[in-house]
Amino acid sequence: MKKYFAMIGLVLVTVIWGGGFVASDMALESLTPFQIITGRFFLASLLMGILSWKKLSSMTRDEIRAGILMGITLFAGFALQIVGLSYTTPSKNAFLTATNVVMVPFISFCFCHKKVGSRGIIGALLAVAGVGVLSLSGSFSLGLGDGLTLLCAVGFAFQIFLTGIFVKNLRAEILNFLQMLTAFVLSAFCMILCREFTVQADAKGWLSLLYLGVVSTTVCYLLQTTCQKYVEETKAAIILSMESVFGTLLSILILHERVTIRMIMGCIMIFAAVLISNSEPDHEASCGEDPAGKLQTEQNLSK
Repeated sequence: MKKYFAMIGLVLVTVIWGGGFVASDMALESLTPFQIITGRFFLASLLMGILSWKKLSSMTRDEIRAGILMGITLFAGFALQIVGLSYTTPSKNAFLTATNVVMVPFISFCFCHKKVGSRGIIGALLAVAGVGVLSLSGSFSLGLGDGLTLLCAVGFAFQIFLTGIFVKNLRAEILNFLQMLTAFVLSAFCMILCREFTVQADAKGWLSLLYLGVVSTTVCYLLQTTCQKYVEETKAAIILSMESVFGTLLSILILHERVTIRMIMGCIMIFAAVLISNSEPDHEASCGEDPAGKLQTEQNLSK
């Protein structure tokens, strides 16, 4: 029963992230990219710090290492996505980011020797194809921005993978606070490096940033971390690919985008991917906690 509630929780995350597409579009009218991610991670760090205040004094070394590692991968995903977007189209940026769905099961296999089931592979490929139908049009060629976006997908894939592994043994609130704090520090450093000091946000920009920081980041990543205790990383990644579906639906409702056959087909393919992947039983992995209390995953990643 917990697994099904967790799956519903992950779907809720994708609905909120779908709204994040609209909020980001509004925020970019008056804020720079690094100002946006620095602001959203600052708000998330502050709120997660308040929520986990009583537990911070009992942080363990494993939690600190895991939280920082998750924060680095999360920042890498967001930063490379933003920089990549400067050199490619939004549609290709969205499609290539979604390839993290295919990467997660193979990362799990490489680091945890977790079996990649046939339905999981089919679901992952179908999800990416669905995002492609939803996002892409015209010819497809790879350039600098596309390469950076592929690296961003690697960052998001590792973030999903690490979340699924670490949350089995460590406290979700602590992991999330450290993850957000790490991402905030790295984002602020990049904002300073790019000399994005002047803030000229209007009311719509501030409200959009508030949504991104409080709802799309704090609420969503806490919910994602908690739900991934009960859902395999590969299945979680495929469910999270529904972000593009809800992003499209909310763009139609709020930004009045025109509905097309491609949109309908893409959404159907992604829904089918979720159903196919979740019809497969869970597979055991060799990642876990050993008698000494150390995570084997950390040992593998440090080699």
